[in-house]
Amino acid sequence: MSAHLQTSRPTLVPPKTVELHIKRRSNPDAPAYWERFEIPYRPNLNIISCLMEIQKNPVTKEGNPTTPPVWSMNCLEQVCGICTMVINGRVRQSCSALVDNLELPIKLEPMSKFPNIRDLVVDRSRMFDYLRRVHAWIELDGTHDLGPGPRMDQDEVQERYAYSRCMTCGCCLEACPQYDGDQYIGPQAIAQVRLFNMHPTGKMNRDERLDGLMGDDGITNCGNAQNCVKVCPMNIPLTRAIYEENRETIIYGLFGWFRK
Repeated sequence: MSAHLQTSRPTLVPPKTVELHIKRRSNPDAPAYWERFEIPYRPNLNIISCLMEIQKNPVTKEGNPTTPPVWSMNCLEQVCGICTMVINGRVRQSCSALVDNLELPIKLEPMSKFPNIRDLVVDRSRMFDYLRRVHAWIELDGTHDLGPGPRMDQDEVQERYAYSRCMTCGCCLEACPQYDGDQYIGPQAIAQVRLFNMHPTGKMNRDERLDGLMGDDGITNCGNAQNCVKVCPMNIPLTRAIYEENRETIIYGLFGWFRK
């Protein structure tokens, strides 16, 4: 009989505490600084739970009393995108970031592509301003019964569904090397143009959306880094949207004047 050698896998011993380094700022004009915190470990902790634990007793690792960290949260289900921050150098949602999957100590920073209001809170108004510029909605064409809507190709329906999953979290903008304030409209707005221009009713405002992409900070400023599609938590095909809308804006720029 042959002998079977059994090799035992090393058992990972969970840490007793979790150390967090948080980049803080008391107001938009104040300098940023770091504070270290330590909380008891328990299984299935996420970053939001860690911040709430610190909020109960805001004392640094050195034992100095401080103000509770400030952050934004809402759905806690990776749907709203408001809790997005930079965790260990990667932009992501803090509600779905589990301590068990992160390297310690954990470093928390606000997104750098938006104005920092306080601690981990940023002002994402610029992102929504771009959505208004590209008319990222569909106008109502009446409140009465219009009957069944137009039939759509299933391939287009699936593509539109992928774009509709965007939660305006800003991950793609944080990771994009071209996006810096007013230099580039960004992949998020471009994907929404693609979404609404594919809709039978949305096509009525197609030209208005394309005009919104053709400014000095428009779609041509994309550097094809493709970071956006790598960090998107919803796996939205952002690079496909950029390609399709780049082609559409070129055709519109060359031949659109015929319709005017």
